[in-house]
Amino acid sequence: MGRFRQPDRRSCGAAVLVMARMLAEPHYARWIRGADDDAGRFADEVLRTHRRTNRLVDARRGLQLPWPRALGTQPWALARELPGRHRAALVRGRAGAWQRLVEADRPVPLYVGNRLLPRHVVLVTGRDAEDRVRVYEPGSGDTVRMHRTDFLAGSLDLAGWNRPWFVVLPR
Repeated sequence: MGRFRQPDRRSCGAAVLVMARMLAEPHYARWIRGADDDAGRFADEVLRTHRRTNRLVDARRGLQLPWPRALGTQPWALARELPGRHRAALVRGRAGAWQRLVEADRPVPLYVGNRLLPRHVVLVTGRDAEDRVRVYEPGSGDTVRMHRTDFLAGSLDLAGWNRPWFVVLPR
């Protein structure tokens, strides 16, 4: 199992944010990995990030709807927390969403769930092949592969969740 796992059942979005920052900022990744207990430092940073994303004032000092941490991280707060400008977009057409995932020039958070609700956040970290992408799965801390046909069919099996709901894309 990977050592950079979400520390509780509701911090997947925050774990995705910390991992995205580690991938974008080498000095931040060195700081996390440089600890004697790097998994503990990662977990502490995830919990700190989760508190920040769910309060009344966002990372850019703008007002946002406070969100109960028990419900995870709202896509809009996650978008504001990422470096640069991002937007949360509902996955309406899976083929178009897949195309945007593979064409993004940086990691893309993806909300997945069942047919009724989004329940989990993963991070698409890059293309693996013509029809596959690599995905950081914070529940296990592992990198898994997601195939295009599974995405299009809504049969993902990412931590038990199968349907794509939201993508958080760079503008």
